Amino acid sequence: MAQAQQHPLGIYFKIWTLLFVLSAMSYMVDYMQVQGALRWSLILIFMVLKAGLILAVFMHMMWERLALIYAIVLPPLVILVLVMMMALEGEYTFLNRLAHFVSGAS
Repeated sequence: MAQAQQHPLGIYFKIWTLLFVLSAMSYMVDYMQVQGALRWSLILIFMVLKAGLILAVFMHMMWERLALIYAIVLPPLVILVLVMMMALEGEYTFLNRLAHFVSGAS
């Protein structure tokens, strides 16, 4: 009978503590009333860090083969890049239309 790999409980306690600290820092952004782009940047950074820790440790990605990691992580990253490209293209189109209609209305 094959034995299952056991991970030490200490790593889980450390990750839980780190997740608690990152969540507290995220709440502190609201408590300190940080506004504007800095607020959203900090919230997104903390969110991505927490998601990465959960994915790596609690979903056992840290111990998986590289091919499986690529199969799970790469498609969302590609979609994110494509969404960002579409957002940039949409902004470019909007600004061109705005410039055309403002100059053409005179």
